[in-house]
Amino acid sequence: MSAYTHRVRVMSGRDPHEQHRVATPLELLFDLTFVVGFGTAASEFAHALTGGHIRAGLIAFTFAIFAICWAWINFTWFASAYDTDDWVYRVTTMVQMVGVVILTLGIPPVFASIEHGGYVDNTVLVAGYVVMRVGLVAQWLRAAAGDPARRRACLTYAISVSVVQIGWIALIFAHTSLVVTLVWCGVLILLEISVPVLAERQVGGTPWHAHHISERYGLMAIIALGEGVVGTVATLSAVVQEQGWTTDAVLVAIAGIGLTFGMWWVYFIVPTADLLHAHREQSFWFGYLPIFLFGSIVATGAGLHVAAYYLEGHSELGSVGTVFSVVIPVGLFVCLVFLIYSLMVRGTDWFHLLLLVLTAAVLVAAVLLALAGVSMALCLLVATSAPMVTVVGYELVGHRHMADALARRLVG
Repeated sequence: MSAYTHRVRVMSGRDPHEQHRVATPLELLFDLTFVVGFGTAASEFAHALTGGHIRAGLIAFTFAIFAICWAWINFTWFASAYDTDDWVYRVTTMVQMVGVVILTLGIPPVFASIEHGGYVDNTVLVAGYVVMRVGLVAQWLRAAAGDPARRRACLTYAISVSVVQIGWIALIFAHTSLVVTLVWCGVLILLEISVPVLAERQVGGTPWHAHHISERYGLMAIIALGEGVVGTVATLSAVVQEQGWTTDAVLVAIAGIGLTFGMWWVYFIVPTADLLHAHREQSFWFGYLPIFLFGSIVATGAGLHVAAYYLEGHSELGSVGTVFSVVIPVGLFVCLVFLIYSLMVRGTDWFHLLLLVLTAAVLVAAVLLALAGVSMALCLLVATSAPMVTVVGYELVGHRHMADALARRLVG
Protein backbone atom coordinates (compact mmCIF):
# COMPACT_ATOMS: atom_id res chain seq x y z
CA MET A 1 0.00 0.00 0.00
CA SER A 2 1.51 3.35 -1.05
CA ALA A 3 0.83 6.90 0.07
CA TYR A 4 -1.12 9.14 -2.30
CA THR A 5 -0.31 12.79 -2.84
CA HIS A 6 -2.43 15.47 -4.44
CA ARG A 7 0.09 17.05 -6.78
CA VAL A 8 -1.21 18.88 -9.83
CA ARG A 9 -2.18 16.53 -12.64
CA VAL A 10 -3.04 17.19 -16.26
CA MET A 11 -6.82 17.47 -16.64
CA SER A 12 -6.97 15.26 -19.71
CA GLY A 13 -10.39 13.68 -19.06
CA ARG A 14 -11.53 10.51 -17.31
CA ASP A 15 -12.27 7.22 -19.04
CA PRO A 16 -16.07 7.07 -19.59
CA HIS A 17 -15.84 3.26 -19.40
CA GLU A 18 -13.78 3.16 -16.19
CA GLN A 19 -14.61 0.14 -14.02
CA HIS A 20 -16.03 0.56 -10.52
CA ARG A 21 -16.35 4.34 -10.81
CA VAL A 22 -18.08 5.70 -7.71
CA ALA A 23 -18.66 9.05 -6.00
CA THR A 24 -15.56 10.44 -4.30
CA PRO A 25 -15.33 11.67 -0.69
CA LEU A 26 -14.95 15.22 -2.06
CA GLU A 27 -18.18 14.91 -4.02
CA LEU A 28 -19.98 13.67 -0.91
CA LEU A 29 -18.58 16.61 1.07
CA PHE A 30 -19.69 18.97 -1.68
CA ASP A 31 -23.20 17.51 -1.50
CA LEU A 32 -23.49 18.36 2.18
CA THR A 33 -23.73 22.05 1.34
CA PHE A 34 -26.85 21.28 -0.66
CA VAL A 35 -28.47 19.61 2.34
CA VAL A 36 -28.62 23.05 3.92
CA GLY A 37 -29.82 24.60 0.66
CA PHE A 38 -32.72 22.18 0.29
CA GLY A 39 -33.56 22.51 3.97
CA THR A 40 -33.70 26.29 3.79
CA ALA A 41 -35.82 26.27 0.63
CA ALA A 42 -38.28 23.77 2.15
CA SER A 43 -38.51 25.67 5.42
CA GLU A 44 -39.13 29.00 3.70
CA PHE A 45 -41.69 27.42 1.38
CA ALA A 46 -43.52 25.90 4.33
CA HIS A 47 -43.58 29.27 6.12
CA ALA A 48 -44.95 30.93 2.98
CA LEU A 49 -47.71 28.33 2.61
CA THR A 50 -48.74 28.44 6.25
CA GLY A 51 -48.80 32.22 6.08
CA GLY A 52 -51.18 32.11 3.11
CA HIS A 53 -48.59 33.37 0.58
CA ILE A 54 -49.10 30.46 -1.80
CA ARG A 55 -48.34 32.23 -5.10
CA ALA A 56 -45.30 34.05 -3.74
CA GLY A 57 -44.05 30.86 -2.11
CA LEU A 58 -44.32 28.87 -5.32
CA ILE A 59 -42.43 31.50 -7.33
CA ALA A 60 -39.63 31.86 -4.77
CA PHE A 61 -39.37 28.11 -4.25
CA THR A 62 -39.08 27.48 -7.99
CA PHE A 63 -36.38 30.12 -8.29
CA ALA A 64 -34.42 28.69 -5.35
CA ILE A 65 -34.69 25.07 -6.46
CA PHE A 66 -33.45 25.86 -9.96
CA ALA A 67 -30.46 27.77 -8.59
CA ILE A 68 -29.58 24.94 -6.20
CA CYS A 69 -30.10 22.07 -8.64
CA TRP A 70 -28.50 23.72 -11.64
CA ALA A 71 -25.38 24.60 -9.66
CA TRP A 72 -25.12 20.99 -8.47
CA ILE A 73 -25.76 19.54 -11.93
CA ASN A 74 -23.01 21.59 -13.55
CA PHE A 75 -20.45 20.57 -10.93
CA THR A 76 -21.51 16.91 -11.10
CA TRP A 77 -21.19 16.50 -14.87
CA PHE A 78 -17.86 18.31 -14.90
CA ALA A 79 -16.54 16.12 -12.07
CA SER A 80 -17.67 13.00 -13.88
CA ALA A 81 -15.56 13.99 -16.88
CA TYR A 82 -12.53 15.75 -15.38
CA ASP A 83 -12.09 15.01 -11.68
CA THR A 84 -8.32 14.93 -11.07
CA ASP A 85 -8.53 15.10 -7.26
CA ASP A 86 -5.36 17.18 -7.08
CA TRP A 87 -4.97 20.16 -4.77
CA VAL A 88 -6.02 22.70 -7.41
CA TYR A 89 -9.22 20.77 -8.14
CA ARG A 90 -9.94 20.47 -4.41
CA VAL A 91 -9.42 24.17 -3.73
CA THR A 92 -11.58 25.15 -6.71
CA THR A 93 -14.29 22.84 -5.41
CA MET A 94 -14.04 24.55 -2.03
CA VAL A 95 -14.66 27.89 -3.76
CA GLN A 96 -17.83 26.44 -5.28
CA MET A 97 -18.89 25.17 -1.84
CA VAL A 98 -18.51 28.72 -0.52
CA GLY A 99 -20.77 29.82 -3.36
CA VAL A 100 -23.42 27.29 -2.29
CA VAL A 101 -23.34 28.61 1.27
CA ILE A 102 -23.74 32.21 0.06
CA LEU A 103 -26.56 31.11 -2.26
CA THR A 104 -28.33 29.43 0.65
CA LEU A 105 -28.06 32.56 2.78
CA GLY A 106 -29.79 34.43 -0.05
CA ILE A 107 -32.87 32.20 -0.14
CA PRO A 108 -34.78 33.82 2.78
CA PRO A 109 -34.50 37.38 1.34
CA VAL A 110 -35.91 36.13 -1.98
CA PHE A 111 -38.95 34.63 -0.25
CA ALA A 112 -39.46 37.70 1.95
CA SER A 113 -39.18 40.21 -0.91
CA ILE A 114 -41.62 38.32 -3.15
CA GLU A 115 -44.11 37.96 -0.29
CA HIS A 116 -43.94 41.67 0.54
CA GLY A 117 -44.02 42.91 -3.06
CA GLY A 118 -41.72 45.46 -4.64
CA TYR A 119 -38.46 44.42 -6.23
CA VAL A 120 -37.06 40.90 -5.79
CA ASP A 121 -34.13 40.87 -3.36
CA ASN A 122 -31.95 38.31 -5.13
CA THR A 123 -28.60 39.99 -4.40
CA VAL A 124 -27.12 37.38 -2.06
CA LEU A 125 -28.57 34.36 -3.86
CA VAL A 126 -27.31 35.47 -7.27
CA ALA A 127 -23.94 36.46 -5.78
CA GLY A 128 -23.50 32.96 -4.40
CA TYR A 129 -24.53 31.47 -7.72
CA VAL A 130 -21.98 33.64 -9.55
CA VAL A 131 -19.22 32.61 -7.12
CA MET A 132 -19.97 28.99 -7.96
CA ARG A 133 -19.90 29.71 -11.67
CA VAL A 134 -16.58 31.53 -11.42
CA GLY A 135 -15.10 28.39 -9.88
CA LEU A 136 -16.66 26.27 -12.60
CA VAL A 137 -15.33 28.51 -15.39
CA ALA A 138 -11.83 28.15 -13.93
CA GLN A 139 -12.26 24.38 -14.06
CA TRP A 140 -13.40 24.44 -17.69
CA LEU A 141 -10.45 26.62 -18.69
CA ARG A 142 -8.12 24.18 -17.01
CA ALA A 143 -9.79 21.27 -18.83
CA ALA A 144 -9.44 23.13 -22.13
CA ALA A 145 -5.70 23.45 -21.52
CA GLY A 146 -5.26 19.81 -20.47
CA ASP A 147 -7.50 18.10 -23.02
CA PRO A 148 -6.65 19.36 -26.54
CA ALA A 149 -8.97 16.83 -28.20
CA ARG A 150 -11.98 18.35 -26.43
CA ARG A 151 -10.73 21.92 -26.12
CA ARG A 152 -13.52 23.28 -28.27
CA ALA A 153 -16.21 21.79 -26.05
CA CYS A 154 -14.49 22.98 -22.85
CA LEU A 155 -14.04 26.51 -24.18
CA THR A 156 -17.66 26.56 -25.28
CA TYR A 157 -18.64 25.83 -21.68
CA ALA A 158 -16.24 28.42 -20.25
CA ILE A 159 -17.17 31.24 -22.60
CA SER A 160 -20.92 30.58 -22.62
CA VAL A 161 -21.17 30.28 -18.84
CA SER A 162 -19.18 33.52 -18.45
CA VAL A 163 -21.46 35.41 -20.82
CA VAL A 164 -24.61 34.24 -19.03
CA GLN A 165 -23.16 35.36 -15.69
CA ILE A 166 -23.09 38.93 -17.00
CA GLY A 167 -26.87 38.72 -17.20
CA TRP A 168 -27.16 37.39 -13.64
CA ILE A 169 -24.84 40.08 -12.28
CA ALA A 170 -26.89 42.75 -14.05
CA LEU A 171 -29.99 41.32 -12.36
CA ILE A 172 -28.45 42.08 -8.95
CA PHE A 173 -28.40 45.81 -9.68
CA ALA A 174 -31.62 46.01 -11.68
CA HIS A 175 -34.08 46.11 -8.72
CA THR A 176 -36.92 45.31 -11.10
CA SER A 177 -40.51 44.31 -10.38
CA LEU A 178 -41.50 40.68 -9.96
CA VAL A 179 -42.85 40.36 -13.51
CA VAL A 180 -39.74 41.86 -15.11
CA THR A 181 -37.51 39.73 -12.89
CA LEU A 182 -39.36 36.58 -13.87
CA VAL A 183 -39.04 37.36 -17.58
CA TRP A 184 -35.36 38.20 -17.14
CA CYS A 185 -34.74 35.01 -15.19
CA GLY A 186 -36.65 32.98 -17.76
CA VAL A 187 -34.37 34.20 -20.55
CA LEU A 188 -31.24 33.54 -18.49
CA ILE A 189 -32.44 30.06 -17.53
CA LEU A 190 -33.05 29.20 -21.18
CA LEU A 191 -29.52 30.34 -21.95
CA GLU A 192 -28.16 28.32 -19.02
CA ILE A 193 -29.76 25.06 -20.13
CA SER A 194 -28.70 25.69 -23.72
CA VAL A 195 -25.01 25.76 -22.83
CA PRO A 196 -24.59 21.97 -22.28
CA VAL A 197 -26.62 21.23 -25.41
CA LEU A 198 -24.31 23.45 -27.43
CA ALA A 199 -21.06 22.31 -25.82
CA GLU A 200 -21.73 18.56 -25.81
CA ARG A 201 -22.26 18.65 -29.56
CA GLN A 202 -18.71 19.88 -30.05
CA VAL A 203 -16.28 17.10 -31.11
CA GLY A 204 -18.11 14.38 -29.22
CA GLY A 205 -18.69 16.27 -26.01
CA THR A 206 -17.04 15.52 -22.66
CA PRO A 207 -16.07 12.08 -21.23
CA TRP A 208 -18.68 11.80 -18.47
CA HIS A 209 -19.29 8.40 -16.92
CA ALA A 210 -22.85 7.04 -17.15
CA HIS A 211 -22.79 4.86 -14.03
CA HIS A 212 -21.10 7.60 -12.02
CA ILE A 213 -23.72 10.14 -13.13
CA SER A 214 -26.56 7.78 -12.26
CA GLU A 215 -25.11 7.21 -8.80
CA ARG A 216 -24.64 10.94 -8.22
CA TYR A 217 -28.25 11.68 -9.13
CA GLY A 218 -29.38 8.91 -6.81
CA LEU A 219 -27.37 10.44 -3.97
CA MET A 220 -28.92 13.83 -4.65
CA ALA A 221 -32.39 12.27 -4.52
CA ILE A 222 -31.53 10.77 -1.12
CA ILE A 223 -30.36 14.18 0.12
CA ALA A 224 -33.68 15.69 -0.99
CA LEU A 225 -35.60 12.86 0.67
CA GLY A 226 -33.62 13.27 3.86
CA GLU A 227 -34.73 16.87 4.14
CA GLY A 228 -38.32 15.70 4.52
CA VAL A 229 -37.42 13.41 7.40
CA VAL A 230 -35.25 15.94 9.23
CA GLY A 231 -37.68 18.80 8.74
CA THR A 232 -40.70 16.82 9.84
CA VAL A 233 -39.01 15.53 12.98
CA ALA A 234 -37.69 18.98 13.87
CA THR A 235 -41.09 20.58 13.45
CA LEU A 236 -43.01 17.78 15.16
CA SER A 237 -40.72 18.03 18.17
CA ALA A 238 -42.27 21.41 18.95
CA VAL A 239 -45.75 19.87 18.76
CA VAL A 240 -44.78 17.00 21.05
CA GLN A 241 -43.18 19.33 23.59
CA GLU A 242 -46.29 21.48 23.70
CA GLN A 243 -49.08 18.91 23.35
CA GLY A 244 -47.47 15.54 24.01
CA TRP A 245 -47.73 12.51 21.74
CA THR A 246 -51.18 12.95 20.21
CA THR A 247 -52.65 10.54 17.68
CA ASP A 248 -52.32 13.12 14.91
CA ALA A 249 -48.64 13.72 15.71
CA VAL A 250 -47.96 9.98 15.50
CA LEU A 251 -49.83 9.69 12.20
CA VAL A 252 -47.95 12.62 10.64
CA ALA A 253 -44.64 11.10 11.75
CA ILE A 254 -45.61 7.77 10.19
CA ALA A 255 -46.76 9.53 7.03
CA GLY A 256 -43.45 11.39 6.76
CA ILE A 257 -41.36 8.24 7.06
CA GLY A 258 -43.73 6.24 4.87
CA LEU A 259 -43.71 8.79 2.07
CA THR A 260 -39.93 9.12 2.23
CA PHE A 261 -39.44 5.36 2.08
CA GLY A 262 -41.99 4.88 -0.69
CA MET A 263 -40.55 7.65 -2.85
CA TRP A 264 -37.03 6.28 -2.32
CA TRP A 265 -38.18 2.83 -3.46
CA VAL A 266 -39.90 4.23 -6.54
CA TYR A 267 -36.91 6.36 -7.56
CA PHE A 268 -34.47 3.44 -7.54
CA ILE A 269 -36.71 1.04 -9.46
CA VAL A 270 -35.45 2.34 -12.82
CA PRO A 271 -31.94 1.09 -13.80
CA THR A 272 -30.90 4.42 -15.28
CA ALA A 273 -27.17 3.64 -15.31
CA ASP A 274 -27.44 0.87 -17.90
CA LEU A 275 -29.83 2.87 -20.06
CA LEU A 276 -27.65 5.98 -19.93
CA HIS A 277 -24.52 3.97 -20.71
CA ALA A 278 -26.13 2.35 -23.74
CA HIS A 279 -27.69 5.59 -25.02
CA ARG A 280 -25.58 8.60 -24.10
CA GLU A 281 -27.77 10.79 -26.30
CA GLN A 282 -30.41 10.54 -23.55
CA SER A 283 -28.21 12.56 -21.22
CA PHE A 284 -30.17 15.80 -21.60
CA TRP A 285 -33.50 14.23 -20.61
CA PHE A 286 -31.81 12.51 -17.70
CA GLY A 287 -29.86 15.59 -16.75
CA TYR A 288 -32.63 18.20 -16.85
CA LEU A 289 -35.88 16.52 -15.77
CA PRO A 290 -34.56 15.61 -12.29
CA ILE A 291 -34.54 19.34 -11.49
CA PHE A 292 -38.33 19.06 -11.30
CA LEU A 293 -38.03 15.64 -9.63
CA PHE A 294 -35.77 16.96 -6.86
CA GLY A 295 -38.05 19.96 -6.53
CA SER A 296 -41.08 17.70 -6.03
CA ILE A 297 -39.23 15.72 -3.35
CA VAL A 298 -38.22 18.86 -1.46
CA ALA A 299 -41.74 20.26 -1.87
CA THR A 300 -43.12 17.07 -0.31
CA GLY A 301 -40.85 17.72 2.66
CA ALA A 302 -42.17 21.28 2.81
CA GLY A 303 -45.71 19.89 2.77
CA LEU A 304 -44.88 17.68 5.74
CA HIS A 305 -43.55 20.80 7.49
CA VAL A 306 -46.90 22.44 6.78
CA ALA A 307 -48.70 19.45 8.31
CA ALA A 308 -46.66 19.78 11.50
CA TYR A 309 -47.35 23.53 11.66
CA TYR A 310 -51.06 22.79 11.21
CA LEU A 311 -50.99 20.49 14.23
CA GLU A 312 -49.20 23.19 16.19
CA GLY A 313 -51.92 25.69 15.25
CA HIS A 314 -49.51 27.98 13.37
CA SER A 315 -50.99 27.73 9.89
CA GLU A 316 -53.55 29.69 7.93
CA LEU A 317 -54.12 26.70 5.67
CA GLY A 318 -57.07 24.50 6.53
CA SER A 319 -57.04 20.73 6.59
CA VAL A 320 -57.76 20.46 2.85
CA GLY A 321 -55.02 22.94 1.92
CA THR A 322 -52.55 21.08 4.12
CA VAL A 323 -53.37 17.78 2.43
CA PHE A 324 -52.98 19.43 -0.98
CA SER A 325 -49.50 20.68 0.02
CA VAL A 326 -48.39 17.04 0.26
CA VAL A 327 -50.56 15.37 -2.36
CA ILE A 328 -49.58 17.64 -5.26
CA PRO A 329 -45.78 17.19 -5.03
CA VAL A 330 -46.13 13.44 -4.41
CA GLY A 331 -48.26 13.11 -7.53
CA LEU A 332 -45.77 15.21 -9.51
CA PHE A 333 -42.90 13.02 -8.29
CA VAL A 334 -44.54 9.77 -9.41
CA CYS A 335 -45.46 11.23 -12.81
CA LEU A 336 -41.90 12.45 -13.35
CA VAL A 337 -40.40 9.05 -12.51
CA PHE A 338 -42.66 7.41 -15.08
CA LEU A 339 -41.92 10.16 -17.62
CA ILE A 340 -38.16 9.78 -17.25
CA TYR A 341 -38.48 6.01 -17.54
CA SER A 342 -40.65 6.28 -20.65
CA LEU A 343 -38.21 8.67 -22.30
CA MET A 344 -35.25 6.47 -21.43
CA VAL A 345 -36.81 3.30 -22.87
CA ARG A 346 -38.64 5.23 -25.61
CA GLY A 347 -41.97 3.59 -25.02
CA THR A 348 -45.08 3.45 -22.85
CA ASP A 349 -46.74 0.50 -21.20
CA TRP A 350 -50.42 -0.01 -20.43
CA PHE A 351 -49.53 -1.46 -17.03
CA HIS A 352 -47.60 1.67 -16.09
CA LEU A 353 -50.52 3.82 -17.15
CA LEU A 354 -52.72 1.68 -14.89
CA LEU A 355 -50.34 2.28 -11.99
CA LEU A 356 -50.50 6.03 -12.62
CA VAL A 357 -54.29 5.95 -12.60
CA LEU A 358 -54.36 3.97 -9.34
CA THR A 359 -51.83 6.35 -7.79
CA ALA A 360 -53.96 9.32 -8.80
CA ALA A 361 -57.01 7.58 -7.31
CA VAL A 362 -55.25 7.22 -3.95
CA LEU A 363 -54.22 10.87 -3.91
CA VAL A 364 -57.70 12.03 -4.91
CA ALA A 365 -59.16 9.84 -2.18
CA ALA A 366 -56.95 11.59 0.38
CA VAL A 367 -58.28 14.97 -0.75
CA LEU A 368 -61.90 13.78 -0.78
CA LEU A 369 -61.51 12.47 2.75
CA ALA A 370 -60.20 15.87 3.82
CA LEU A 371 -63.18 17.55 2.17
CA ALA A 372 -65.45 15.13 4.05
CA GLY A 373 -63.99 16.27 7.36
CA VAL A 374 -61.65 13.38 8.09
CA SER A 375 -58.63 14.46 10.14
CA MET A 376 -55.68 15.85 8.21
CA ALA A 377 -53.24 13.33 9.69
CA LEU A 378 -55.37 10.37 8.63
CA CYS A 379 -55.67 11.81 5.12
CA LEU A 380 -51.87 12.06 4.91
CA LEU A 381 -51.64 8.43 5.99
CA VAL A 382 -53.85 7.54 3.03
CA ALA A 383 -51.64 9.63 0.72
CA THR A 384 -48.62 7.70 2.00
CA SER A 385 -49.86 4.62 0.15
CA ALA A 386 -49.65 6.41 -3.22
CA PRO A 387 -45.97 5.59 -3.94
CA MET A 388 -46.56 2.07 -2.66
CA VAL A 389 -48.98 1.48 -5.55
CA THR A 390 -45.99 1.62 -7.90
CA VAL A 391 -43.82 -0.42 -5.54
CA VAL A 392 -46.34 -3.25 -5.20
CA GLY A 393 -47.22 -3.13 -8.90
CA TYR A 394 -43.56 -3.38 -9.88
CA GLU A 395 -42.71 -6.17 -7.47
CA LEU A 396 -45.72 -8.29 -8.52
CA VAL A 397 -45.98 -7.66 -12.28
CA GLY A 398 -44.16 -4.56 -13.45
CA HIS A 399 -40.66 -6.00 -13.20
CA ARG A 400 -41.46 -8.32 -16.11
CA HIS A 401 -42.68 -5.41 -18.23
CA MET A 402 -39.53 -3.46 -17.38
CA ALA A 403 -37.30 -6.42 -18.23
CA ASP A 404 -38.89 -6.66 -21.67
CA ALA A 405 -38.52 -2.90 -22.26
CA LEU A 406 -34.87 -2.96 -21.16
CA ALA A 407 -34.11 -5.94 -23.37
CA ARG A 408 -35.46 -4.07 -26.39
CA ARG A 409 -33.78 -0.77 -25.51
CA LEU A 410 -30.36 -2.02 -24.46
CA VAL A 411 -29.87 -3.95 -27.69
CA GLY A 412 -31.45 -1.23 -29.83
